[in-house]
Amino acid sequence: MPHIHTEPNQHDVTVSAYIVRFDNDEPLAFVHMHRKFGKLLQVGGHIELDETPWQAVAHELREESGYGLDELQVLQPSSQLVEAVGAIMHPLPIFSNTHTIPNMDSHFHSDFAYAFVAGASPKHSPAEGESDDVRWLTLKELKRAAHDGVAARDIAVFYEAIITKVIGTYVLIPASRYSLEKPSGLSI
Repeated sequence: MPHIHTEPNQHDVTVSAYIVRFDNDEPLAFVHMHRKFGKLLQVGGHIELDETPWQAVAHELREESGYGLDELQVLQPSSQLVEAVGAIMHPLPIFSNTHTIPNMDSHFHSDFAYAFVAGASPKHSPAEGESDDVRWLTLKELKRAAHDGVAARDIAVFYEAIITKVIGTYVLIPASRYSLEKPSGLSI
């Protein structure tokens, strides 16, 4: 989806999906070569006007990685899910940040980043028109790619935090446990 806000100092809201898979005990980070920016990035994109953040995560995962929510577990600070009448509950993002976009003067993305653990490679390929240059990198390889300018700098920082600080302290919840439905109305 193109940028919704195109004037200086405006923000688009985006989602990111950081996916980790283990090869024996070695954590691997999923990245893809972004076609527009020419750098290795995490999965992600804009939240479209007709979708929730969780729906955006689901469609970006499918398009850019080939993963469905049924193939992943989402990292959460607690296994307790709060129930609400009429509201759809989403998992908590692991990070929330605002960053600039290369070659777009004074344009920002405010991003909700989610962390996932995969048990296997995705069942599907990335969607047509998406990058088919997908890679599973060790943290050391990702840091080298960031140092060499092949990967975005913050990607290695975020993956390192997920691998060294979040995995092992957060709980894994099947990502498909969270609904993709629209809310039926809030009960206030």
